[in-house]
Amino acid sequence: MRKPVTLLILATVALTGCAAINESRFNPLNWFGSSQPDPAAMDVANAEVNPLIPQRRISIFRSSQPEAFQGQPVAEITELLVERRPGGAIIRATGQASRAGPFDVRLIADTTGEDPSALVLDLKALQSLGPRNVGPRARQVTVARWITDQDLRGIRAITVRGATNARTVRR
Repeated sequence: MRKPVTLLILATVALTGCAAINESRFNPLNWFGSSQPDPAAMDVANAEVNPLIPQRRISIFRSSQPEAFQGQPVAEITELLVERRPGGAIIRATGQASRAGPFDVRLIADTTGEDPSALVLDLKALQSLGPRNVGPRARQVTVARWITDQDLRGIRAITVRGATNARTVRR
């Protein structure tokens, strides 16, 4: 009777000590904190172009070089999450577009950054000429991007920018 009671007391004491690890840096779920809003200084030059209509005619003389992505920045970044996984992390961003019907949403890395310890991504989408006065669910977009541990080495902050704001997650 003494052994089970002793083991029960020792197990209870050991489990109560785990609560201190919940808020520590040793817990992998706490490696990236919660996102915080940042004001973004991006120009808002929205061209009224329908992305579904091709601009060039198909020809055998055309270059086979891939065209640059013509997406426009999403109006507002509402959520940024970095989820640690074995071998890297998944960066998931959610935003609100200015019009209904955004498609082909991408997180594009900004290579002009001066700080090598910060990863800056732009949330861009192709926008149709949909109505502006629709509910937020019709304008909401979510995109994710896989980043390997090698790419994360030396990165201390991840920023996702939109047209009017940005969100940052720091280690």
